[in-house]
Amino acid sequence: MATEIPKASTLQQTVFTVNNCATFKESALDVFHYQYQHNAIYQRFCNSIGKHPYHVKHITDIPFLPVSLFKTHAICTTEFEPKLVFESSGTTGAATSRHLVKEPSIYEKSFLQTFETFYGPVADYCILGLLPSYMERSQSSLVYMVNELIKRSRHPLSSFYLNDYAKLADTLKTVESQGKKTLLIGVTYALLDFAAACPMPLLHTIVMETGGMKGRKTELVRSEVHTILKNAFTLQAVHSEYGMTELLSQAYAFENGRFHTPAWMKVLIRQEDDPLEVSVATQKPISGGINIIDLANIYSCSFIAIEDLGRLYNDGTFEVLGRIDNTDIRGCSLLSF
Repeated sequence: MATEIPKASTLQQTVFTVNNCATFKESALDVFHYQYQHNAIYQRFCNSIGKHPYHVKHITDIPFLPVSLFKTHAICTTEFEPKLVFESSGTTGAATSRHLVKEPSIYEKSFLQTFETFYGPVADYCILGLLPSYMERSQSSLVYMVNELIKRSRHPLSSFYLNDYAKLADTLKTVESQGKKTLLIGVTYALLDFAAACPMPLLHTIVMETGGMKGRKTELVRSEVHTILKNAFTLQAVHSEYGMTELLSQAYAFENGRFHTPAWMKVLIRQEDDPLEVSVATQKPISGGINIIDLANIYSCSFIAIEDLGRLYNDGTFEVLGRIDNTDIRGCSLLSF
């Protein structure tokens, strides 16, 4: 264990300067020690599985908090009054995850720096949001992000378009005729509905799906969704965004569903038969449960075991293969206080 744990302000400054494996490992271990010390729920989880700071020498030694605990506990590093509270979607009566956000500026820096790293300045785009079910919730992290992208694009036609497909189609025709770079970002079922209602060739528009069928249609695998959208809009590729309520960072796939992460975010794989056995990328692709390190999550938890099954490649990209049913990561039951 380091002799001195950096302060949160120092960690906040260094997270977004991570640029290689060595600085990522150093920052991840610093954040782990800080969160173990200042996050009572995380510390209790670590202790319950016998992982104390002196056991942790590598990022694969770090304990990953089961994401389900965000439904039952307030996951906070230090005590604070949250400036934002993000909530996940859920069926009526079902428990939802809550992410208490101390500093919205960290979230904004994370998604803006990530977007511009992969896609260039947001001011170059017209941003069109098609997120009807998310707009029904006032505490959606996805709506917050897209709304900020819309504002920062400063294009007069950038907006949310909800279920007004005719207006969205007219907007796309206008920006296409102008040759304007455009991002159409939408929940999967809405993009499929729009594609069926208003197919058109899109030469200057990126179509990006965020996942989410929410029981509104027969479930389709990502490749089937992309084929439908590519055919409807005459596209070579459909992009994807991977984010969640419990994180402050996102990953993007430019084609074929292989996601790229920003430098301060990393995916690891846990074994399905032993969730405490965690691996980094190897020469051959590895599959299992997805664990995510999101160093931007300084005031929550940066080490989360997600209930998704994934495949990790040696270049650090990953695919999402589906949900893991009845996930019960060891140590969860010990936190029922």
